[in-house]
Amino acid sequence: MRRGQCGTITIWVLGLTVAVLFLSGLGVDLWHAIAARREVSLMADTAATAGANGVDETALRGGRLRLDDGRVRALVAAQLAQYPESARLVDERVAVDGVRVTVVLRERVRFSLLGIFMGPGDFTVQARATAEPEEIP
Repeated sequence: MRRGQCGTITIWVLGLTVAVLFLSGLGVDLWHAIAARREVSLMADTAATAGANGVDETALRGGRLRLDDGRVRALVAAQLAQYPESARLVDERVAVDGVRVTVVLRERVRFSLLGIFMGPGDFTVQARATAEPEEIP
C-alpha cells in the first residue's frame, strides 16, 4: 500500500453506499407514487361510473336524457365513502355537464427513503375520470 492512500477505499465504498441508498430511495418512492396513482384512478373511475347513474327521472320521462346534479354528487360521495383510502384525498371535484360527469381526485404522497436526502416533503398524484349514461332503446 502506498503512503497517503490509507482509507481511500473506505471513502470510495462510503460514497458508493450513499449513491445506492439514493437510487433505492428513488425507486421505492417512484413505486409508491405509481401505487397511489392506481388507487386514486380506481376511485375516480368507480365514482364517475356511479355518478353517471344519477339520471334526472323527470327529464327522462319527458324524453330527454339528463343528469341530476344533486343526485350525481350524492352517488359519487357514497361511492368514495366505500374506500378507506378516500380519507387521504386532499381534493375531490365533481363536474356535471349535461349528460357527462367528470370526477377529479388528488392525493398527496409523502417521500419515504428519498426524504433522507430531500428533507420532509410530498408530491401530488391526480386522476380524472369521465362517464356518461348510455341510453339503450
